[in-house]
Amino acid sequence: MVTSSSQTIVISGYYGFRNIGDEAVLQSILAALEEESKAAGIRLDPVVLSIDPEWTTRTYGVKAVHRMKFGEIRNAIKSSSGLISGGGSLLQDATGIKSIPYYLGVIKLAQWMRKPTFIYAQGVGPVNRGIFRPLIASVFRRCQYVSVRDVESAALLKDIGVPKNMIEVVPDPVMGLSLPGDTNSEAEASLSDSAASPASTEASGASGEAKSAAGANSASQRELPVVGVSVRYWNPQRAELMKLAEGLNAIMNRMPLHIRFLPFHHPIDVEASRFVMNMLNPAEEHGGEVSIAPQSETPLEMLEEVKKCDLLIGMRLHSLIYAASQNVPLLGISYDPKIDHFLGRLGSVPAGTSFDLDHRIVAAESERLLLDQEGWRASHAAQLEELRREAQLPARRIAEYLRK
Repeated sequence: MVTSSSQTIVISGYYGFRNIGDEAVLQSILAALEEESKAAGIRLDPVVLSIDPEWTTRTYGVKAVHRMKFGEIRNAIKSSSGLISGGGSLLQDATGIKSIPYYLGVIKLAQWMRKPTFIYAQGVGPVNRGIFRPLIASVFRRCQYVSVRDVESAALLKDIGVPKNMIEVVPDPVMGLSLPGDTNSEAEASLSDSAASPASTEASGASGEAKSAAGANSASQRELPVVGVSVRYWNPQRAELMKLAEGLNAIMNRMPLHIRFLPFHHPIDVEASRFVMNMLNPAEEHGGEVSIAPQSETPLEMLEEVKKCDLLIGMRLHSLIYAASQNVPLLGISYDPKIDHFLGRLGSVPAGTSFDLDHRIVAAESERLLLDQEGWRASHAAQLEELRREAQLPARRIAEYLRK
C-alpha cells in the first residue's frame, strides 16, 4: 500500500529509565505503530518523552526529547499530529503523588493545543486520593481513544465518570512483542554454555559464585531445565523471598535445575536476586547451577533470556508477560493487583502473595509445570493467541484515526 506523507506522534510514558518492563512497553508500541500505520497507508514518526533522550534515540532509532523540559515537550506536541499516553501503570498514586499530575498534565497540554490524545493500554489505579479522580475523568473524556489493560482499570474509570462506551480493554502491549524472525518454535539452543561463560553470567558475589561454580561445567553439558526467576523487594521483612528460596531448594532437591535470576530493574532487582541466591543450597548438593543474567541493554535481550526458560517464576509483571508472549510456563507471585489481573486473563491465580507465600506450593507447582510444559502450552494456546492479537488493537485504532 502506498503511504501518504508522514505524521509525527508524541509518546508519553515512563521511558528512558532503563526499566526493562517499561522499555518493553515502548518497544512494543513502536513496533505495533509501525506495523499498523503501514497497513493503514500512513507513516508515523514517533517522538518519545524520555528521561534520557540520547539513550532512547540510540536504542530505538526514534527521536526523543527530555520528559522534564517543558519547552521541549511543548514544541514536540505543537508540531505533532497527536499524543499517545502509555502504556504502563502511569495513573496511580501508590508510589507517590507526582505521577498522576505529571501524566495528566502532558495529556492536558496536548488537548489545550487541540491535538488528538490517545490512552494506550494503561493500567489505571490505585487512585487513593479523591482529588485525582475527577481530574482523570475530565481529561479522559476529552481523549479520542481510551484503552486499558484490564477490566479492573476499566471499572475504575467507569466509576469516576468515564463513559463505558469510550473504554476498550486490551492486553498489555508487551504481549505483542516478538524477537526478530521469531516463530514461537519450542526448539531453543541451550542456555547453559553461555550462562557458564564470563560474558553472559554476571559475577554473583563470593557466596553466589561458590554455589554455582562447582556444578557449572557438568551442568552445562547436561542441558539442565532452566527456571527463570524475577524478584523484587516489596515485603519489608523479605518473607516472600525467604519462602521462595525454600521452595527453590525443595524443587532442586527433586531434580537438577539451572536457576537463572533475571533482574528487570537495575540495580534493585539485582540486590533482591542476590538476597535469594544467598539462601540457596550449594550447587553440588543438587547437581544444578545458579546464575544471574547481566543487565540487558534492550528489552529484546531480556526476551531472549526468558524464551530460553522452561519455567518462569516472577514477581515483576512484565517477567510474566514476557513468559506468556514466548509460550513459557509461568508461576506468579503477587505483590500488586495487576499481577492477579494478568494471571486472571490466562485463567490462572498466583502461587501466593508477597505477604502469604507457601514454599511447598512453589515447589509443587514448579515441578508440575516443568514436567508438563506441553500440557500448559496446549491448555493456554487459544488464550495466548488471542492476547497477542488484541495487543495490536490500540495501534490499529490510532492509525485508523490519523488516516482520516
